[in-house]
Amino acid sequence: CKCNFISFIFLSLGTGSNILSALQDLFWLLKSKVEKQLQIISVLQWVLTFLIMGIACTLILMYILCTDCWAIAALYLAWLVFDWNTPKKGGRRSQWVRNWAIWRYFRDYFPIRLVKTHNLLTTRNYIFGYHPHGIMGLGAFCNFSTEATGVSQKFPGIRPYLATLAGNFRMPILRDYLMSGGICPVNRDSIDYILSKNGSGNAIIIVVGGAAESLNCTPGKNSVTLRNRKGFVKLALRHGADLVPVYSFGENEVYQQVIFEEGSWGRWVQKKFQKHIGFAPCIFHGRGLFSSNTWGLLPYSKPITTVVGEPITIPKIDNPSQKEVDFYHSIYVDALIKLFDKYKSKFGLPENEVLEVN
Repeated sequence: CKCNFISFIFLSLGTGSNILSALQDLFWLLKSKVEKQLQIISVLQWVLTFLIMGIACTLILMYILCTDCWAIAALYLAWLVFDWNTPKKGGRRSQWVRNWAIWRYFRDYFPIRLVKTHNLLTTRNYIFGYHPHGIMGLGAFCNFSTEATGVSQKFPGIRPYLATLAGNFRMPILRDYLMSGGICPVNRDSIDYILSKNGSGNAIIIVVGGAAESLNCTPGKNSVTLRNRKGFVKLALRHGADLVPVYSFGENEVYQQVIFEEGSWGRWVQKKFQKHIGFAPCIFHGRGLFSSNTWGLLPYSKPITTVVGEPITIPKIDNPSQKEVDFYHSIYVDALIKLFDKYKSKFGLPENEVLEVN
């Protein structure tokens, strides 16, 4: 009986260990699934913000004006008039918003990574040229408008400002949401203010290729629209702000796009939108909400690695000549190509891959 009792204890312990191990495996499995769902939700909310938040908030505000709650909308509109020029004066960033946990789930969905190659002096101002645009500039947003990838830890004392279409800041609610992340209008007034009246240690991130570049982005293609984009160089010279080339490997991989050939009706429509409205409508798709095998608005979970290159020292010239602008632009183009060539093999590209500069 004594032997049988001892055997029962050992058997029970063994069974208990197996149950505990199974429960632990189940716990980690459930945790992994919950985290994956949170990642999907975080990316979905940002995609919807990018696509419809501005229009939706405008329509909702107009609707409230026609209801018994009209006073709330009227107060906000009065505030809007008073606050209209804030985006042009550096905005109103919120470290609390930039540190939301949702951005860490956003980062891990792809995942997105920020790579620092050189230190940046807090006594200087900078203009980062971000390439390529992709469909939505996902890497630019995550790296520089949130703290998910640790931009403030990697570049202590540097305040990043991601520049985007000025029209976004005419949309109610959306403008405040964008400013909270340190996003500013990509216009001369805003950039002049940040680089001349906001002290030093500022870094304005400009997606140089803009809407024109987004029309050509497709998986497997590394091309940038840069050859005739020289306005950012002129701004750097006028303010003596150092230029920093930035390349985001994988930015073009997260969406599939229908590319219209030059001269086609589709490309004509896109260019008309680009000229008169400031953005070009793209026909694209990612994965579905519930399955990666269906089409939808969610981007594919492909890694995006953003490499911040070496700063190019720029002198301050109040009225730079075209020759001076061309000279520093050529230096910038060469630096971007060298950055791409140095890191391409580390992030999954073959050694013979060439960066196409248009």
